[in-house]
Amino acid sequence: MTFKSKLAVALACAGSILAFSAHAEEKLSLEGKRIGVAVVGTQHFWDREAFNGATKTVEELGGTVVPVDGGRDNQVHADNHDILLNSNVDAVISILGDDAVEPKFKALRDKGIPVFTVDHPSVNSVNNSTSDNYYMGSTIGRLMADAVGGKGKVAVFNAFEGALRICGIRAGLWKFVMQDYPGIEIVQPELAEEFANAPEDARRKTLDLLSQHPKGTLDAIHVACWDQPAIGVVQALEEAGRTEIKVTALDAGPDTLEIMAEEGSPFVANVAQQPFKIGKTSATNVARYFAGETLLPQTYVDVIPVSGREEAKKTYKDLGYGSLD
Repeated sequence: MTFKSKLAVALACAGSILAFSAHAEEKLSLEGKRIGVAVVGTQHFWDREAFNGATKTVEELGGTVVPVDGGRDNQVHADNHDILLNSNVDAVISILGDDAVEPKFKALRDKGIPVFTVDHPSVNSVNNSTSDNYYMGSTIGRLMADAVGGKGKVAVFNAFEGALRICGIRAGLWKFVMQDYPGIEIVQPELAEEFANAPEDARRKTLDLLSQHPKGTLDAIHVACWDQPAIGVVQALEEAGRTEIKVTALDAGPDTLEIMAEEGSPFVANVAQQPFKIGKTSATNVARYFAGETLLPQTYVDVIPVSGREEAKKTYKDLGYGSLD
């Protein structure tokens, strides 16, 4: 067989595979299925978008959603799984949460109800849909190091490294990258933001931090797991006239992208997630499971590094949030 003939056969096979995959995607269905969707809360943009992505996709695939909302209380979120256990659901999608959910997952699994998690790796889940937190942590580390020219003092808000697996990965990979920059010193002790009213809490703590580090002695402030505290950090820097200090964080929701896009903003780097797509992916994986497909333990959804004002504006538009021009 000539090279051209082999190439033609290969292309035909590839086309058949693509056509089959597209056909299989079209055939996915949750018709007649009741799918519990448990979310830790819907106050925060990320949580709400992941919840919306999951619930809308379940409905689009013909399923019935049984929703429960933890109100951003991890124990309430965990206990909500007991409600789903007794609600005649066929599967559960669980969004975020801490270790309190693990025995609830096991109880569901023992009853034959498969669990699919979002941003919560678990031995009791069939599949976890998430951003690549390893890439996020290492990427923001490189972007922050570039922003300060590879040297200087950096304060870090890092309340949840030991409490939530995704935060531990992001903070840990950021610190791992910092090892390659001996000129960067992480200020001790690390700061601990509160989840409730995080921007205001971070604003107050940043003002206190600045009183201890006069101008010229602090180069950056990094929020290690998410970006809501960064809103308050920027407010404090502007209030104190210290916008020479660089701010970096993770998640890049529309509110923080808007701040990054402001002229002269100290908020210089972020990594954007796609929470709606993550929720959608989890619901689609439920349908794949019921279609008999074998799923990998983790499904990673692309993230987008954002460095500087122009990239913030572009990412804001690309993610469908509107235009900042």
